[in-house]
Amino acid sequence: MTAHSAVATPKMRRILIALVIVIVTTSILWLWRGRDLSMLIDRFKLIETSSRPIKTIAYEGKGTGGILHVEDLDLSLNEVELGAAQPSIGTTKDDQLALSFGGKVFPFGPTQSGTESLVTATPSGDGATISIQHSPISWPNFFEINFMTGKSPLWKRHIYQRLVWKKPAGAKLEMLWRYEQYFYPEDRWTEAFMTRPGSTGLIRINISNAAR
Repeated sequence: MTAHSAVATPKMRRILIALVIVIVTTSILWLWRGRDLSMLIDRFKLIETSSRPIKTIAYEGKGTGGILHVEDLDLSLNEVELGAAQPSIGTTKDDQLALSFGGKVFPFGPTQSGTESLVTATPSGDGATISIQHSPISWPNFFEINFMTGKSPLWKRHIYQRLVWKKPAGAKLEMLWRYEQYFYPEDRWTEAFMTRPGSTGLIRINISNAAR
């Protein structure tokens, strides 16, 4: 053994030990705090599975809470994680369906007559899309036991519904809903969006360059 290799061996051992410690620590965190780690990564990267233009939007409710019907999706305003602020839906003085939040108002478009709910078609020149995204990393759910059905999801991940609406004059609305999605070995990822108190529902509303 040369002097060089004798010096290098302890260094390699320290590197390997440090690497093992990192792997073990990460594995433990992933098992016990996987949801939090996944949510942290979601802030920087999401995987989009679908995106399509919005042709019509309808509101069913009493001003606060209720449901936004966007194409074939029902976007709930009943579960909101926005702190003390709450969005409200109504009509403006010129009879446009609009969302109010944080002292700002974003008009979707003129309401259509002859309908029970508030409905509007996307005005010409507006750019409106609804997209579905999910977490790039799921977390293990190996220790959950469902005594009712005997079936528990093996993995979980977050799934997001993102609405983006842009006006020709520059006003922009972004709304983001977050839910949990379950993975079963026999069924794969389920289509149902599951709720978790305190972390799911409508989690973000941003209105920029809009009227006050």
